[in-house]
Amino acid sequence: MNKSDLITFLVVAAGVGRRFGGKLPKQYQSLAGHPVLWHVFKVLQDHPLVGNVVPVIAADGLKLWQEIMVREIGGFTKLAAPVFGGSERQQSVANGLDSLSLDEKSWVAIHDGARPLLSSTLLDRLFLARKQGDTLLTALPATDTIKQVGADGLVKATLDRNEIFLAQTPQLFRYGLIKEAHRLAAKSGFTGTDDVSIFEWLGRPVHTVLGESANIKITNSSDLALAEFLLKGDD
Repeated sequence: MNKSDLITFLVVAAGVGRRFGGKLPKQYQSLAGHPVLWHVFKVLQDHPLVGNVVPVIAADGLKLWQEIMVREIGGFTKLAAPVFGGSERQQSVANGLDSLSLDEKSWVAIHDGARPLLSSTLLDRLFLARKQGDTLLTALPATDTIKQVGADGLVKATLDRNEIFLAQTPQLFRYGLIKEAHRLAAKSGFTGTDDVSIFEWLGRPVHTVLGESANIKITNSSDLALAEFLLKGDD
């Protein structure tokens, strides 16, 4: 396998976790004896198609990174030095992309550091789907009945759940395309909730790849407890 065939990962971990609360941001919270981020890095380290892994951390978070993560990551040979993010997620991703020196056709995956239950099976499925297109979203089809509710708390409509998917990460892109998409978004002042939102705004196709129900995002303490439970179930 050529080094150029490997996929670079940006792991976005610059958030302060206001909804989680507590003294530590959620990505540094302990999960099964290790920080949440450690679990992400471990899966990426072990996958043969993953190349460099670039963490994007808070601009004022270097001390926290050094205190919590440095002692945990000694064996992670794919892990690069952290890049500093911005005040919003989109700026953090843009900073991470700017730090890379890649050919335009290279592949870059973007993953939330607060999704620690990323699996090698999901990575296999995502990487295999590269033949579908140059912009790939992992997502789960909705199973519940979906209601549209107004600001007044009243139900406005029932949406067709067959067309509703729950977005996850990793999201996978050709480097040249995602870099240009972020440039155009910044120039126009557009802010999306994730990276494929920019491609939607640009009117460009995004292909979906089946995600995993266990690939949860840690938002509050109950999510952390659920992740702990799911990890124990894998033992």
